[in-house]
Amino acid sequence: MRTMPKKSTIPSTVPPDDPRRKLAIARPDGDSKLPFIGIVGDTYMILLTGNDTRGRFCLIDMHIPPGGGPPPHRHDFEESFTMLDGEIEVTFRGARSVLRAGETANIPANAPHQFQNRTGQSARLLCICSPAGQEEFFLALGVPVAGRTTPPPKPDTAAMAAFKAKSEALAPKYRTQILSEA
Repeated sequence: MRTMPKKSTIPSTVPPDDPRRKLAIARPDGDSKLPFIGIVGDTYMILLTGNDTRGRFCLIDMHIPPGGGPPPHRHDFEESFTMLDGEIEVTFRGARSVLRAGETANIPANAPHQFQNRTGQSARLLCICSPAGQEEFFLALGVPVAGRTTPPPKPDTAAMAAFKAKSEALAPKYRTQILSEA
């Protein structure tokens, strides 16, 4: 004879479902509403924003061409990379590691780091920032481009200087510090 399990009398610590929140689905190949942002040679597609996740995290699809990647920086949020294609070199507190397709790295909050594509092939990775907010920095800093692999316009010397000044001015608002090149 089978007995039915007793109903638990321990109250749940999980809050009730919030029916106001909607399922968020990003369809990179068929959703013209996804922003494609060009930032000094790299192209970022914002898949999920803080608005989608109630501020818990954002998800960004990054296309990094040969030679691409950000300058040394740090920020007060966690950042994880999962490589989809190619490879990047991650510099974390001065130590270098190569991250290849299928591998994942987590950068702890506040740690100085950068990544660079030092190969002759483009790299593609997913970047999760928790909590969200980095996507807003990219939207404020970058320029719209047509698609996921569309390279941003190549900046001349004056445009590069303006970009650098803009990134340094905006960085504190987005809990980021741009560090000098090592």
